[in-house]
Amino acid sequence: MAKFIYRMENILNIKYKMEEQAKQEYMTVRMRLNEAEEELSALQVRKNDYFDTYRKLVSERLNVLDIEECKDAIILMDQYIDAQNQVIKRIELELEAAIAKMNEAMQERKIHEKLKENQFEIFLQELNQEEMKEIDQLVSYQYNNTSEDE
Repeated sequence: MAKFIYRMENILNIKYKMEEQAKQEYMTVRMRLNEAEEELSALQVRKNDYFDTYRKLVSERLNVLDIEECKDAIILMDQYIDAQNQVIKRIELELEAAIAKMNEAMQERKIHEKLKENQFEIFLQELNQEEMKEIDQLVSYQYNNTSEDE
């Protein structure tokens, strides 16, 4: 029996590897985004803590130095939060690019898989035609042999 050989199998294998690389890249960027969002959340918690401390200092006995330090810390936390928001936006753009790259790799792989399926179907049709030809030859041979015997 004939064996199906897909001529572009090595290209399909490369497409599988490229898709896996794109998925890995996506996961790496996704993890970085998650870490950046966690850091932003921690900064917001710190800011809220400073704000609570600021409120408490203002309501208690006035200590101007502590109040100013707390106010400066709140302003600094706002700057850190803004910077972290910028980091998150940049990582989100990288994530979008990674998603696009992953989708493109998946589409290319699917195209090559479809080509392989089509080639296999053609192979099966050719194999079936060969079998039909052999059966016709066998039947013709048997018919001719029985005709000659009579």
